[in-house]
Amino acid sequence: MTKDVIALTPGIPDLPTLLAGLYAGGPDLGVNTTADGAVVQLCAPDGRPLVSVETPVLVQVPGEITRLLDHPVADGPVWWTEARATTAVAEAGRLAGSFAGRLATVLGGTVWPPEAATTEVVHLATDISAIPAPATTAPAVDVLTATTAVVIQDRPLIAMTSWLSDALGTAATADRAVQIVTPPTARLTLPTRTALRGLPNRWVVQDPEHGYYDGLSGAVLHWQNGTFTPVQDEQGATRVAEAFAPAPDTGDRQLTLTLRTRHPADENLVLGRALESAFRHLTGAPPAGWSTAEPVNLPWSTRQLTDLARARAPRPTWLVAVGHPDRHALATLRVLRTPVGVEEDITLALGYGRDETPPLDAVEELATALDAEHGLVTLLTSLRAARHDLTVPPRLEAPPVPVAFTLGSDEADVVGRTRAGQPPLGPTPTRVGLEGKPALHYPMGDGTDPDAWSTFQGLIRHLFTARQTQRT
Repeated sequence: MTKDVIALTPGIPDLPTLLAGLYAGGPDLGVNTTADGAVVQLCAPDGRPLVSVETPVLVQVPGEITRLLDHPVADGPVWWTEARATTAVAEAGRLAGSFAGRLATVLGGTVWPPEAATTEVVHLATDISAIPAPATTAPAVDVLTATTAVVIQDRPLIAMTSWLSDALGTAATADRAVQIVTPPTARLTLPTRTALRGLPNRWVVQDPEHGYYDGLSGAVLHWQNGTFTPVQDEQGATRVAEAFAPAPDTGDRQLTLTLRTRHPADENLVLGRALESAFRHLTGAPPAGWSTAEPVNLPWSTRQLTDLARARAPRPTWLVAVGHPDRHALATLRVLRTPVGVEEDITLALGYGRDETPPLDAVEELATALDAEHGLVTLLTSLRAARHDLTVPPRLEAPPVPVAFTLGSDEADVVGRTRAGQPPLGPTPTRVGLEGKPALHYPMGDGTDPDAWSTFQGLIRHLFTARQTQRT
C-alpha cells in the first residue's frame, strides 16, 4: 500500500469530516496535533504517529492536479488533503487510504492513488512494542541520523510539497543532509531538482537490479555511517550505475532563463513583475498561479507575493509559479534583502515538443523590457534536450547550451562599458534598451553548439575580472 495518499474534494474537509476520516482506525487509536496545529496525527495507543494529515489546501490553479498527479478531477477549485503514513507499521498505509476514502465519500471527491481508497476500519495488528521508536516526529522524515534526514517517496512525481520543504528547512538548520529515496520510475519536479542541487543533499534511486545510485549524477551509492555515500573503485574513482544511461532524444526541448533583478528597497516596490514580464513575452500570458510549495494553489498576484516577502523580510522568500495548462512553464523565485536593495533570483523553464519551436527570437525583446522596467542585473538563456513536461528522470540528460547572455545597464556601468562592449574572444554584444544607457546582449547561437559553453565561460571571466578590478 502506498505511503502517501491524497483526498481531492470539491468541498472543504471541515472538522466533523476530518474526525470521520480519523476514525478509520477505530476508537483504540488516538489523535494528536503538531507543527502548531498544522498537522493532525493518527496515533497508536502508545502515542506513536501512524498517519499524519496536513492542513487541507485549496488548489485554485487550473491544471495543477494533472501536472503533479496525472489524475482526473472535476473543473474548478479542489481541496487537496494529504495523508502520510509511517513505513514502520504495516497497517499505516491502509489507515491513510481509509482516511482519504472517507473524506472523498462524504464530500464527493476522489482519492489518489485510486487503488488506495477504502472506507474500512483498519485494526492495528502489528506489535508496536517490537518496533523501535522513530528518532524523529517530523512526518516527512523516515530515518534520522546525526548527519542525514532520509525521506522515502514512492509517488511517480516528487514535488516540492510543504512536507518536503519543511524537512529541507529543518535539516539545514540542524546541518543535516536530506536524501530522498525513490524507485527508478520516479521523476522530480524542477523545484525539487533545484532544492537538491549540491551536496550533501541527494536523490537516491533504489533500483531492484542495480542497487542504489544518485538520480542526478549516476554515482553508485551505499549506506555508510548513517548516510548514502558514493562507492569508489580501487583507484578512488566514483562508479556510475549502468541504469544511469542517456535517455533517447525524443526531440523535446527545454528553454531555461536564469535572471537576477535588483530594486531599491522602498515601500512602493512590487515584486514578481520581472517574472510576469518573462511569462508574457514567452507564453503570451502571465503565470497562472504561485505558492510557497507544490501544489501551486494561489491565482497569480504580484501584490500578494510582495506582501508575503515583505512580511518575511529580512529572511529570504522562496516561491514557485506555474503557467497555464496549454503551455509547460514553471519558475522558481527567491527574494533576497541585500545591502544594496532587494534582489530577485528567478529561474524560468519552458517545455517544447518535437514539433514546437522555442521562441528564441523573443529573448532580446524580453531582455530589453527587463532592463528598462525591472532592474535587470544579468540574464542567461539556454536550451537543452530534455522532457517537455519539465520533469527530471533518473537518467543522464544533456547539459543546457547557452543561447544568449544579457548584462543589465547598471551592471555594464560597474564593469566598464568599453571593456564590456569589446570582449577579446567575442561575442560582440547588441546594445538594447535606453539609447544613452543600454544593456548589453551577447548572442551565442541557437542552442545546438556545445562550444557555446566555452564562449560563455570566457565572457564571464572577462566581465568578472573587470568587475573585481572596479571594486578594488
